[in-house]
Amino acid sequence: MTFDRKKSIIEAAEKSFSMFGYKATTMDQVAKIANVGKGTIYNFFKNKEELFNEIVRGMVIELKELAQDSIHREDTFFENLHRALYSVLEHRREHKLAIKLSQEVREIGTPAAMDALNLVEKAILHFLEQEIERGISDGEVKRCDPSLAAFLMFKMYIALIFDWEKTHPSFSKEEIANHLEFYMMSGIKTEEQ
Repeated sequence: MTFDRKKSIIEAAEKSFSMFGYKATTMDQVAKIANVGKGTIYNFFKNKEELFNEIVRGMVIELKELAQDSIHREDTFFENLHRALYSVLEHRREHKLAIKLSQEVREIGTPAAMDALNLVEKAILHFLEQEIERGISDGEVKRCDPSLAAFLMFKMYIALIFDWEKTHPSFSKEEIANHLEFYMMSGIKTEEQ
């Protein structure tokens, strides 16, 4: 069995970025964790930024696959959307690198960490936008601006999963689905108005 140095370096770097954050991770740490010489890393990656970007791209691909796997064409638009959003955001909430990057952005505002989280958010929004467009073409969603609808749904989900529980008891998966359907899909306006 051959030793895949590049894979070992990527795994070691993800571990280091997850433990220390982007700013505090060094190529020396990555080399030590990967059990390779520092020069070996540079055979595969030009610098820390390129290595980090490779890991972030992998994280985005993983989230896209998770979202796609949540879509069951026999289910309604809303059921699919809820399942996909919930899976992606729960995964992001438990993913050690995403947690560390969020912490680093809050505490010191590292630009590379901000860019990484923005890339992840952009991928999620793009997925949502595509699903909303599909819902519109299938007649399950009213004509709307898919980009704006995706943004609002995503931000509402973030608020219900992460922000609400800072000062209130957290919601169950079913409660989140009910709130999203009520506030986003049905609206609070009564029919008589």
